[in-house]
Amino acid sequence: MTLTDRLDAALPQTQCTRCGYLDCRAYAEALAAGAADIDQCPPGGQEGVARLAAVLGVAEKPLNPAFGVEITTELVARVIESDCIGCTKCIQACPVDAILGGPNQMHTVITAECTGCELCVPPCPTDCIEMIEAPTLPPPFLRAEQSLGRYRARTARLARWAADDEAARARKKAANPLATALARAKGLPT
Repeated sequence: MTLTDRLDAALPQTQCTRCGYLDCRAYAEALAAGAADIDQCPPGGQEGVARLAAVLGVAEKPLNPAFGVEITTELVARVIESDCIGCTKCIQACPVDAILGGPNQMHTVITAECTGCELCVPPCPTDCIEMIEAPTLPPPFLRAEQSLGRYRARTARLARWAADDEAARARKKAANPLATALARAKGLPT
């Protein structure tokens, strides 16, 4: 197991981006490279700082408030159903697919899967998402493996969709002889 793997395993896997990185893995990579500090993960809180310090063999330090404050009670998103217009922007923003719904349909949050990352809140055009306390929900470290699995599945699905879209565009382009002829005339790859 690499240093990056050990650091990634020590993180809560909320994929919240509060640390300043795209996801928990990118933060772990930055930590391993010495480009980030151990005090940048609010969802992990002081326990997370201690876990990262132990992996790196460095002294523990307080959580850096510039990245947020430690959460003492788990928070989850909740859709105010009467205000939801079904725009799907929250679904697109959720890194763990914890929001269900379809275009022009009311959305709902799968509470047990929500990491409390809050990434669904800013894109909502009707402000119909609120963060509520979920005191019975286990802390993120106890759900990290499940959250990471959901994040990886979502990432793989989005990559598949992008590849499928690219293949469809290539097939459409190949089926259009006029577009191919124009591209050749302009010296563009066909």
